[in-house]
Amino acid sequence: MAPIASPSQPSALDERGRRLRRSAPAPERGWGGGGGAVSTATRAQPGQLCRAGSAGAEALASGGAASTERPERPGPLQDETLGVASVPSQWRGVQGIRGETKSCQTASIATAEASAQTRKHADAEVQTVAPEPFSLPSVPQYDGPRLAAFLRRVEAMVTRELNKNWQSHAFDGFEVNWSEQQQTVTCLHTLGYPPAQGQGLHVTGVSWSTTGSVVACAYGRLDDGDWSTLKSFVCAWNLDRRGLNPQQPSAVVEAPSAVMCLAFHPTQPSHVAGGLYNGEVLVWDMSHPEDPLLWRTGLTDDTHTDPVYQVVWLPGPQHGHRFQVLSVAADGKVLLWLAVGAGRLQLSAGFALAVQQLPRSTKLKKPPRGETEVGATAVAFSSFDPSLFVLGTEGGFPLKCSLAAEEPALTRMPSSVPLRAPAQFTFSPHGGPVYSVSCSPFHRNLFLSAGTDGHVHLYSMLQAQPLTSLQLSHKYLFAVRWSPVRPLVFAAASGEGDVQLFDLQKSSQKPTVSIKQTQDESPVYCLEFNHQQTQLLAAGDAKGTVKVWQLSSEFTEQGPWETEDLDQLAAEVAT
Repeated sequence: MAPIASPSQPSALDERGRRLRRSAPAPERGWGGGGGAVSTATRAQPGQLCRAGSAGAEALASGGAASTERPERPGPLQDETLGVASVPSQWRGVQGIRGETKSCQTASIATAEASAQTRKHADAEVQTVAPEPFSLPSVPQYDGPRLAAFLRRVEAMVTRELNKNWQSHAFDGFEVNWSEQQQTVTCLHTLGYPPAQGQGLHVTGVSWSTTGSVVACAYGRLDDGDWSTLKSFVCAWNLDRRGLNPQQPSAVVEAPSAVMCLAFHPTQPSHVAGGLYNGEVLVWDMSHPEDPLLWRTGLTDDTHTDPVYQVVWLPGPQHGHRFQVLSVAADGKVLLWLAVGAGRLQLSAGFALAVQQLPRSTKLKKPPRGETEVGATAVAFSSFDPSLFVLGTEGGFPLKCSLAAEEPALTRMPSSVPLRAPAQFTFSPHGGPVYSVSCSPFHRNLFLSAGTDGHVHLYSMLQAQPLTSLQLSHKYLFAVRWSPVRPLVFAAASGEGDVQLFDLQKSSQKPTVSIKQTQDESPVYCLEFNHQQTQLLAAGDAKGTVKVWQLSSEFTEQGPWETEDLDQLAAEVAT
């Protein structure tokens, strides 16, 4: 609390009272307070009155009471209470004068009107032909007794003619063909894989899928040189796919070595087996090109030590749904592989060709000193006996062999299973290595062979000498195949760039049609008929190209007595 002022000294309150008294007579003037009557004696602030002390407060009270009784001038230490002073407020008026009316306006809003109108008209009219008056035909009137008499009279004659037709063989061998007649052989597709062609790779093998809509080819090399480390490819094209790009396969698989041969699975359309230059056998799933490898033999003691020239799918040992892969190689071994777990092909059976165990059916050249194995180059299985097969050899002589052979092979080659000697009969040799053999699908004893001497030999399983020999080329013949639908038709691939089609019913000495596969006479290395779409033939060449040929109707429609002519040909004795 503030100290109380001493009586000997004038307080701040007394001094303020004196100033108020001096200013009282002045005219009334507003000084910024609020409007309304205000007593000058009460202008002191309440806080100041409290700090003035009790003495000052009593003086104010006594002074105020006395002023109403005595109008005299108060003493020096007394307050005077005057009349009520009215001080009008000047502030509001001044503010009213200074007031300005202001407004804020945003920029004018731009508006635009737009309209969109589509106009689409379609007129369609359907007008039916005015129906003609329909009337039921009148039922003809017939004479029942006369009709019955006629039928009894001709019954014996009609029955006799029907029996004659039933016993006739005039139309044997004819099948109804609803397709359009094709008069010439035409090229439907020219397929290739530019990266493989850029490396100078050859098409070493072709194969059709079990559905007949996909053709696959193997890229490798068949000429001289060490191609064991050459990266290669297996390519497939789906010919039924819309927008087929002949230079862009539907599936491409890389192989660690040159692929020498391949074969589609008999029931799985996407599985392909292939034989490599380094001796391995692999199986791929072409429907998964990002990870296609299913099984492989690996490089073990069981693996071939020379290039694999042909692979074939065979039913499993129990003739169930599982299949084995048979491989033929230049090391003289014929091996059967069975798929096991962990992506591995395991050897299930094996055969070896030893010179000293070959049947002496004909005079053969003596092998070089120290050489005991006979290199195998091709294989073909009989359509009538699943255990019977024919091997082509580097020595030029075909061999009749059997999977049921039990005699152990005289060989020192290592193997995890006992190797057996499969050869049962030796045929008269070609003038050079045999590159291809093919068993007839229409006769159990006939097969064809083609070799480097440019000849095709037609053999019977029953005799060593060929039934006929056709010289088709002055260079090598690399492939020969029987037609799947014509008993007397076969095709051959020559080293002069031709695909030659033979019809033995028309000529046994010259080809019926010779197709120019390559313009620069590059060799044609392989060919295959399509067993589902029998009018198609695929051939691969040294330019890295696969051409799909559409055969004319004369090569796809069986003629009368053709099977009988084939039987007569097989019955001939070689002279």
